[in-house]
Amino acid sequence: MAISLFFFAIFTLFTTPSVLTSPSPDLVRSSCQHATFPKVCLHTLSLYNSQATTPRELAQAAIKVSISRATKASDYLSTLQKEAANKREKGAVKDCAGQMSESVDELRKTLGELKELRRGTFRWQMSNAETWVSAALTNEDTCLDGFKEIDGRVRSDVKRKVTNVAKVTSNALYLINRLDHP
Repeated sequence: MAISLFFFAIFTLFTTPSVLTSPSPDLVRSSCQHATFPKVCLHTLSLYNSQATTPRELAQAAIKVSISRATKASDYLSTLQKEAANKREKGAVKDCAGQMSESVDELRKTLGELKELRRGTFRWQMSNAETWVSAALTNEDTCLDGFKEIDGRVRSDVKRKVTNVAKVTSNALYLINRLDHP
């Protein structure tokens, strides 16, 4: 009888749906391990550890982080335009604000595509997502180019904020590239 209960308990343990479908408790850690910026990845996505149960959900969470950071940077740049010291600085800030706004749009399109992945169009959708995230990274890089000949607090503040956005966006691209099915 005791042996029968033992085998029943083992059988129940390994066939209970919650055990079979529960995610790895360290999805974020294992996914971020080889990201471009692993510490940033782990720090920004650790809040999603219980919400993101699949690589696809984690990639979506990474895009949400990028959208949030890019939106904050864009808002900051819009405010900063009013405080720019001279014409050159004001122009660089305005151009950068436009680039960051475009990044937000591209990241939003990416999130929409990731939410609708389908088996028959998976490769096409992944190509779109990768293209849009890459374009967002290019915008972020281009944004910083406008500050190469500007010194001071504005340059360092913009560089810090935009570099932060670029890091989380780069990690998001890495996580998207790891997806291999819908």
